[in-house]
Amino acid sequence: MPGFFQSVREDIAAVFESDPAARSYLEVLICYPGLHAVWAHHVSHWLWLRGMRFLARLNSQIARFFTGIEIHPGAEIGRRLFIDHGMGTVIGETAIVGDDVTLYQGVTLGGTGKEKGKRHPTLGNNISIGSGAKLLGNITIGDNCRVGAGSVVMRSVPANSTIVGVPGHIVLRDGRRVVITDPKDIRDPLSDVIIKLATELHELREKFQEHSHEALGAEPDFSIDEEKPPAKISPQDLFQDDYQI
Repeated sequence: MPGFFQSVREDIAAVFESDPAARSYLEVLICYPGLHAVWAHHVSHWLWLRGMRFLARLNSQIARFFTGIEIHPGAEIGRRLFIDHGMGTVIGETAIVGDDVTLYQGVTLGGTGKEKGKRHPTLGNNISIGSGAKLLGNITIGDNCRVGAGSVVMRSVPANSTIVGVPGHIVLRDGRRVVITDPKDIRDPLSDVIIKLATELHELREKFQEHSHEALGAEPDFSIDEEKPPAKISPQDLFQDDYQI
């Protein structure tokens, strides 16, 4: 683990690397509450590990008052964490955050109930969490993941994935678009609705053609179609890509 002052230098360098609005060292040192919250957490976590729990919580609450960012002293924070516009950001007691992670305003790494033990998310390295995203429960977010703003993630996510939506679902994995094929695997109400509407549309089309032929006094004949549409529509029929989960 790096020393305190080495960590401070790394945190400042991470700001210049991640935020194009950073103009000078003085501005970063004075005007970036995300940095102040991370540095205060170093002190709080040191106190927490040495059994001084009350002082650790007191220090974390003072930092919360001045920065608007709440990091529990028990949380394990990696190197070069960058909290940008972090007002309302919350990191729970058993959360583990890897290296080179970026959190934006309003992100929550929280729990889902009153269970004991590990109850907060674990984040890998090189992860970006968009504004207002909520990651809840003892889940793991793999390395190099991106979570879209406003997403609610309650299941573990493999590395190199992009997650969006409520509930959160994977839309990109290893740079390739993902089509949800099994709603039981990743529940996506929007995909369910689209599939149902597409199926009903084809059923109505068939009935319309049958009634049209009956009105003309002819037997139903679908030969005029190049290809008779399937009775049930799968996600592969809605999307022309071959990408699967």
